[in-house]
Amino acid sequence: MRIAMIGTGYVGLVSGACFADFGHQVCCVDMDAGKIEGLQAGRMPIWEPGLEALVKANSEHGRLTFTTDLPSGVANAQAVFIAVGTPARRGDGHADLTFVFDAVRELAKVIKPGTVVVTKSTVPVGTGDEIERILKEEGVTGVSVASNPEFLREGAAIADFKHPDRIVVGAEDEHAREILREIYRPLFLNRAPILFTGRRTAELTKYAANAFLAVKISFINEIADLCEAVDADVQDVARGIGLDNRIGPKFLHAGPGYGGSCFPKDTLALLQTAEKFGVDQRIVRTTVGVNDDRKAAMVDRVERAIGSSVQGKRIGVLGLAFKPNTDDMRDAPSIPLINSLVERGAKVSAFDPVAREQAEKVFNNIEFAHDAYAAASGADALVIVTEWDEFRALDLDKIASSMGGKVLVDLRNVYDRQEAEEAGLTYFGVGRGRTVAA
Repeated sequence: MRIAMIGTGYVGLVSGACFADFGHQVCCVDMDAGKIEGLQAGRMPIWEPGLEALVKANSEHGRLTFTTDLPSGVANAQAVFIAVGTPARRGDGHADLTFVFDAVRELAKVIKPGTVVVTKSTVPVGTGDEIERILKEEGVTGVSVASNPEFLREGAAIADFKHPDRIVVGAEDEHAREILREIYRPLFLNRAPILFTGRRTAELTKYAANAFLAVKISFINEIADLCEAVDADVQDVARGIGLDNRIGPKFLHAGPGYGGSCFPKDTLALLQTAEKFGVDQRIVRTTVGVNDDRKAAMVDRVERAIGSSVQGKRIGVLGLAFKPNTDDMRDAPSIPLINSLVERGAKVSAFDPVAREQAEKVFNNIEFAHDAYAAASGADALVIVTEWDEFRALDLDKIASSMGGKVLVDLRNVYDRQEAEEAGLTYFGVGRGRTVAA
């Protein structure tokens, strides 16, 4: 099938490349000429494992093309996916749909009857209705509007797209269902369940899923605090409850709080939708506050570990992206931690395997080290913020010998306390017993 993808950000580029890999003819459209020129030359605007090779292979086979020209990009497309950004608006946290509606108005000038317009972006309930209204207002008829939210994890997006837990399609007519069923037909070989719902149900499903996962993360973080008070180990608690198949083991890893492009934005957008319709969402609202407080409190945890103020101290930070295998800095826990460290007078030396370029847009008052050992050199304390694989097998003896102090604050529980102490480090994890809270 011929597919157009409007937007070449994280969702649009991964989805477009994967659709092309299924054998569809895909044209990705973006108004950013620099981004399109880069993609045509094989340069990726984001860092995602396997994406560069996937884009290159499908471009060479002629299945994947890029353009800034919307009319040619959507010409003869049977489905046009809208995958533009929906950032949280400043002030109220509601999803900003400016880019979505601008794309729809441009589409209205060139779209043909029989086309299915599909929102891939995460949008509030009722957005599909508004898209339909705009198209009619612009004189467009015979076009279907559907919702097909994405459930991709950054760092594992290609595997998630090709082996999904489920595919959710919200459509109000059989033509839209038939087109999307054919687009996703290659995944039926993997027996991926496809759930057809109403459009509003699909839109809400995405927000509900992310809100539930955010609640799960905040729950285990609060249990970690209790573990520190009662001398229990949160990792064993997480295993004990995660083996219950009603709960499951995923998203039960205690740490500095959730971040990224989805959970913070989507929980706020869900709360705004609930407020609009007069329905209180107390659990989600509390989760947002708990997570904000947790990220802000990480600097206090570092000071407790050192036993004094960080003023005048040198702090090494390992990991800046909000999670491993991505360069995404959006709402990363490293941001409030480093900003607070600097505000309290600390000197920060940080290292991230891939996020330095993005991090340099966020921080202008820290040193960027070339590797983990350089970040640790001369530090009074070393803080692990993002659990990159290359941080899991560091030479702790080498780390300890290069540090000015001997404090390791492991916010991701990567290391075992005994292993760290044998290297001469004083270890502080998250939820690993009373030693952490001392």
